[in-house]
Amino acid sequence: MPRIAGINIPEQKKIETALTYIFGIGPSLSMEILKKLKINSEKKASELTSEDVTKLRDYIEKELIIEGDLRRKINMNIKRLKDINSYKGTRHIKKLPVRGQRTKTNNRTVRSNVRKTVGSGRKPPAQAT
Repeated sequence: MPRIAGINIPEQKKIETALTYIFGIGPSLSMEILKKLKINSEKKASELTSEDVTKLRDYIEKELIIEGDLRRKINMNIKRLKDINSYKGTRHIKKLPVRGQRTKTNNRTVRSNVRKTVGSGRKPPAQAT
């Protein structure tokens, strides 16, 4: 099982799809990387030679911001927005939708306001004697 950037890449999937398991690499960036390194995107991850894996590992770790560094950068950006009291920052603080979604309906998951279905746990009616 190839290991790139601390992530085990699934062997049974095409390398194009397998690279997307790394946080920060999507489908389009995956194709771009494979074209740049001249690796066939139709190969499965298990079919890669050790040279291909080392080329991928070196390029990804040196050229791209991925995994922990990217998560840290995103969190720092959100923290900066909160510190300067921007609109987006205050929305993050209140745990409300940040990108302009409506809040009258359809935001239960963001507000942690998941309503239970009424009547699902009702007791059976009393028996007449």
